[in-house]
Amino acid sequence: MQQTTIDHSVQCSGIGLHSGHKVHLVLKPAPEDSGIQIAVSGNGQTRYHRVRPEKASGTTLATTLSLDGASLATVEHLFAAIRGLDVDNLRIEIRGGEAPIMDGSAAPFVFLLRSAGIKKQHAPRRVYRLVKSLEITDGDRFIKARPYPGFRVDYTIDFAHPLIGEQRMSFDLTAEGFANAIAKARTFGFLKDVEALQQNGVALGGSLDNAVVLDDYALVNPEGLRFHNEFVRHKILDFIGDMALMELPLYGRFEVRLGGHALHNQFLRVLSEQRAKYLEEVELAPQAPARDMATSLPGEATGVPAPA
Repeated sequence: MQQTTIDHSVQCSGIGLHSGHKVHLVLKPAPEDSGIQIAVSGNGQTRYHRVRPEKASGTTLATTLSLDGASLATVEHLFAAIRGLDVDNLRIEIRGGEAPIMDGSAAPFVFLLRSAGIKKQHAPRRVYRLVKSLEITDGDRFIKARPYPGFRVDYTIDFAHPLIGEQRMSFDLTAEGFANAIAKARTFGFLKDVEALQQNGVALGGSLDNAVVLDDYALVNPEGLRFHNEFVRHKILDFIGDMALMELPLYGRFEVRLGGHALHNQFLRVLSEQRAKYLEEVELAPQAPARDMATSLPGEATGVPAPA
């Protein structure tokens, strides 16, 4: 299996979720073995920094990176699309301090990457394969990981809201499976929380155009949900994006309960700091295409029906 990058540069503009200002994104091809890199400009120079778990400086509401003094927020949806489509090498330029929120999902970034064309390179793809089980817990929240010949996540959420409750979903990551089952799931929040955040100068770009919003009893968005369990699907999207901060794609089976950006990054930092104990770097041999899988497990809450 070969490494990939994009065929040509692409760009887009949008609103920053937290600033409410216009931001700009450019994606460029990158050489083999360069990984995912983000440009930081200063003193008349542009330097590219490879993303790593320890570069995450903030995990409240979104994942924020600090690179050479620059802060770049809300990168998880973009990174989910990059990892979801198996793009190994990419250069990213963000102007405005955060990635554009677009429609609150990863689907616009999937479209952008596919518009650029994903091309194979000559070097074999390298991954970090989990070789030893690892568990991170925080009260009733946890991430349990164990070896697996691919990337599989079993995610459970539980919100005290009549339209959410407990939802559980299992997903094996493939490019088509991600594009069809995960990428379109939007970020979500509660109206009372959004109002409080905006009063404190946060989430100023948030709207019904880029988030699923719920009041105490119902869905505020007039168009309804894209999936009956869009909430847990978006949490899987966030998890894939946060795991993409590792220098190489991760292979393992991950069971997550009540996770979030903070727990995701805590887990990644343990893996990164103790990679000799838990991870093995391997080259992937050519293989037949994997079967796309996206299944809801018994006990999954149905939420509300998807719109017709």
